[in-house]
Amino acid sequence: MRSDWKITFFKPDIPGIFPILNGIRFAAEFSGDEECGIILYESNGAENRLPFSKEGKRGLLYGMQIVGEGVLKCRYHFYQGNDIYTDPYATAVSGLEKWGEATRIPRSNYGYFDATEFDWEDDAPLEIPFEDSIIYGVNVRAFTMHKSSGVRHKGTFEGIVEKIPYLKALGITAIELMPCYEYEECMPCISYGQVNDFSPECTKTDSDKKRINCWGFQSGCYFSPKASFSAGKSPQYSFKSMVRKLHQNGIEVMMHFYFPPTIKQLYMLQVLKFWVNEYHIDGFRLSGFHIPIRLLAEDAALRSTKIRISYLTDDELQVADNTGFKNFAIDSLQFKNDMRRFLKGDEGLANQVLNLQRLNHEGIAVINYLADYDGFSLYDCVSYEKKHNTDNGENNRDGVEINYTWNCGIEGDTRKKSVTELRLKQLKNALSFLFLSQGTPFLFSGDEFANTRFGNNNVYCQDNDTGWIKWKDNRFSNEILTYTKFLISLRKANRILHLKEPLKVMDSRGLGYPDISYHGTEAWRPDLSYISRMVGIMLCGQYANASDASFYFVFNMHWEPHRFALPKLPKGSAWIKLADTSQPSENKEMVTGETHETETLVTLDGRTVAIYQSIPYLPPKQSKNKKKKLKQAKEKRQNNESLETF
Repeated sequence: MRSDWKITFFKPDIPGIFPILNGIRFAAEFSGDEECGIILYESNGAENRLPFSKEGKRGLLYGMQIVGEGVLKCRYHFYQGNDIYTDPYATAVSGLEKWGEATRIPRSNYGYFDATEFDWEDDAPLEIPFEDSIIYGVNVRAFTMHKSSGVRHKGTFEGIVEKIPYLKALGITAIELMPCYEYEECMPCISYGQVNDFSPECTKTDSDKKRINCWGFQSGCYFSPKASFSAGKSPQYSFKSMVRKLHQNGIEVMMHFYFPPTIKQLYMLQVLKFWVNEYHIDGFRLSGFHIPIRLLAEDAALRSTKIRISYLTDDELQVADNTGFKNFAIDSLQFKNDMRRFLKGDEGLANQVLNLQRLNHEGIAVINYLADYDGFSLYDCVSYEKKHNTDNGENNRDGVEINYTWNCGIEGDTRKKSVTELRLKQLKNALSFLFLSQGTPFLFSGDEFANTRFGNNNVYCQDNDTGWIKWKDNRFSNEILTYTKFLISLRKANRILHLKEPLKVMDSRGLGYPDISYHGTEAWRPDLSYISRMVGIMLCGQYANASDASFYFVFNMHWEPHRFALPKLPKGSAWIKLADTSQPSENKEMVTGETHETETLVTLDGRTVAIYQSIPYLPPKQSKNKKKKLKQAKEKRQNNESLETF
């Protein structure tokens, strides 16, 4: 031990590392009777083994303060007996700077102290309410790694910054990053039917056998950003710069954390609060085991932080729902499967679709999605019925077996025009379901322009074209992208499409219309029979604001066209068709100029969604003779035509 270092002991109450002037304070948890302490590694190779003392012990926590020249420039490990390991509270970890290089956590990875200064420039979390949010899922590496991404710093935090103009143009309000805390991506590789440990022979010379964990759902160094996702020397600086730049452009940053069963609940709470305080994170998506819902709900510092959970028990749901702040969200687990089934024309789903479309809770948000990092991409949902995971090296046994998808007649890619046009329409239908529903929409990156994973529904180990986002630029992808932008813009511009409170399905304000109503081929008469594949939904805009427009959506997932009646509007109003998924997206506004007055019958193609909006409308003055002829034509139509039923 260096004689010029001053070492003292203190009794800590929380674990962690705490830099001080010219030194550092360590607080660590150890159990057992073996000697425990810190190993400091100087830049000249010298090692300093510093044991903890009972003088600085409180319960299972030990505290040590080291002050002296060069302390903050040292790397360090903890030790207990013969075991050497990385500090689980290390805020910076060296040894994993290059993606895909095998190491042995923890012995080869050192904690260190990043003294890089950072100016946040008065940045703060944006606190966008869940009901106003549009969340965009991102894998940091896969997002910009493909050559078509057009960024300089591929697969990094800096690469995301380069894509900010695109994200703003798309209209999303938050990015949700898959695990980007430090973790070991090299997995045991398979050789001659056996699983081998990490070794230079396995991971460096036999590249065909190397297995990479591209998703990061494993235990890791939870307090440190992933170094291989940084294009600079300081991943801490890179991550903070990314958050600051996204915030400056009105985009929140959420992070996905996975906690295995060995992680303690108090540790989880410390991790999340650290990222909120140190990195200005706006929210989290949490998966794994023993998530401390009550601790998160009762922590005042996290009241404005978004917390997304896939599933909550009834007791946990009650805790999250009663915080007084709508900062918890749960996934609508049925939305993906039931909407996919309705999309491909399955029976018996009309009533369920209506329930899912309006699903919202008073005190807890609902996340809707049709595709995510796992399972099929949105494009693959209309292009594949079977998983194609052979390249994962598990004999196609991994990944879910049932995906509720339809390939539109041909498995995989095809140039057959009728199939590609049907897929185009089905993608637009699916996006309509997502963005016209009341819950918070989650869109995974690439789905807005038909990114494919070539039928692989479990790309956790595909660090290649299969797992990366391919930034397409063709008629098909541009059509989908244009329609996605239109839907996002429409949703953001109209409060009735994303209310904070649940819809009541009644005329609670005496406006003459319910807040939401349901229709079939006849207005006000929905067909919820088992064979029904068509629903009409009307939203009365006055329940959001007195002067707001109303909307009418028609989802016809039958393969046959159907005629339907538009609900009658008050005098001085008419319906204008904004979008029809059977028609090309010619411009951002998607307004066709087709205006319908009251009591109008229209025809909708099979497997098509149409979106109507109410507008002020005064019909042109007509002569008495013309009015008489129109009245006669109307009476004739009513006498000779009947509304279709299934």
